[in-house]
Amino acid sequence: MAGKRVGVLALQGAFIEHETALLRCGAIPIQVRTSQELEEIEALIIPGGESTTIGKLMHRFGLLDPIRSRAAEGMPIWGTCAGMILLAKEIVETEQVSLSLMNMAVRRNAFGRQIESFETVLQIEGLPPSRAVFIRAPYVERVWGEARILSYYRDKAVMVRENNLLATAFHPELTEDLNIHRYFLAMFN
Repeated sequence: MAGKRVGVLALQGAFIEHETALLRCGAIPIQVRTSQELEEIEALIIPGGESTTIGKLMHRFGLLDPIRSRAAEGMPIWGTCAGMILLAKEIVETEQVSLSLMNMAVRRNAFGRQIESFETVLQIEGLPPSRAVFIRAPYVERVWGEARILSYYRDKAVMVRENNLLATAFHPELTEDLNIHRYFLAMFN
């Protein structure tokens, strides 16, 4: 875990909070805005924010194909909230730029508007109960292939893993809980 160079896509959204959590886990956070910076990291976090804006900025900065290539090479990638949407192969009832990497269908803003945001404790496969903040969060309607659901909130899938890819509908970086950051860091040696 210690000393791993983990990129945090720093185009828009909650990237600073992920950097802080990574530092607390002993990792080395690297802000990623270019394909050159993408080559210098061992893993990548795509933070929460506004998925349409982040997608357009990834396109503008020429990051879509380089991220897809690194994912195909096995680099671990974790998307939180907007990052989950950007990783999905299917975004329900919406056309937008995405990486289209994970075998899942995601519904945007599925838990309501900003005013309906909430914090809860989730049961996650293989982890102790973990704190999670939901802000205009998506949820996963279905998975296929090798994607598997690791956690639900009520009856909605909110955490999915597919090989080297991880997606959470919520923001663990906005809590003091490091369980999911540690889980992600354990995905690669």
